[in-house]
Amino acid sequence: MSTASTRMVVVPGARKRPRGDGRRSSEGTRAEAITGWLFLVPFLLIFAVFTAIPAVLAVGASMTDMKARDIRTPFGVDFVGFETFIRVLGDATFQSSFLNTIVFVVLCVPLSMALGLSLALMLNNGIRRLRATFRAAVYIPVITNIVAAAVIWQYAFSIAGPVNSSLGSIGLPQPNWLGDPAWAVTTVVMMGVWRTAGTAMILFLAGLQAVPEEVLEAASTDGAGAVRRLWSIVLPLLRPTTLLVTVLMTVMFLNIFEEPYLLTGGGPLGSTRSMALWVYEQFGFGNVAASMAGSVLLLILVGFVAIIQFRMLRPKE
Repeated sequence: MSTASTRMVVVPGARKRPRGDGRRSSEGTRAEAITGWLFLVPFLLIFAVFTAIPAVLAVGASMTDMKARDIRTPFGVDFVGFETFIRVLGDATFQSSFLNTIVFVVLCVPLSMALGLSLALMLNNGIRRLRATFRAAVYIPVITNIVAAAVIWQYAFSIAGPVNSSLGSIGLPQPNWLGDPAWAVTTVVMMGVWRTAGTAMILFLAGLQAVPEEVLEAASTDGAGAVRRLWSIVLPLLRPTTLLVTVLMTVMFLNIFEEPYLLTGGGPLGSTRSMALWVYEQFGFGNVAASMAGSVLLLILVGFVAIIQFRMLRPKE
């Protein structure tokens, strides 16, 4: 046999691939997937136990005539379909609770976002000294125990409380903050904004710190003032953060419960009763099916509003 016939042709740059590389790659991918699912298992269990399963049970209970006495024998109830939903939607107290919730959302969400953005701008640009102290002071209401805060607010806004005493000392009217329907709504709105402005501030501050400094410096060099830079550069770049804050604040106030429950108990005359508080009261009255139907309607409302907000505020391509 000639030497030429046994000569190998070597292509420059070609390397022989080890036979086990493909198997190792697939094994590595499989191991990464298993590790990822292991990290997800705790969340999935918590979500299933405290969210998914209760939601399914609530939907099922809302289509029955379940009362408090039927909780021990849940399979002994009668299926009534959407009759409970029709009855709930026609209930005058539920309708007023729905309108009150919309009022809270319309008033509290813009106020919380405006105050949070203003505080974030102050922290990002204006305040130089004691910045950490100021940020902590604004965020304290978010982590303060709501029961303790409500007791302080009830005392402060009582008829003979320090707020009215201060107003009287300068000759201003002293309203019945918790006893008059209009002022009761105002008090609940103020407490809601007080509690949530810190969350909006932290999120907006994170968004502001992600705005490139060179872009702002270039605009300043071109003669753009502070207001122009804010309107034309900062706010457009904050669009994803604004979407996040809007959705979070809206969901919070659609589910508002602690403020009206602890401050006014839903009164006076039901002026501060929210949908979540209505659901709680119906469960306390033993109307389990109506309570579950109200919670399902609230869930549908939250999802519907969130979808609309995502479509309206999503970043433009």
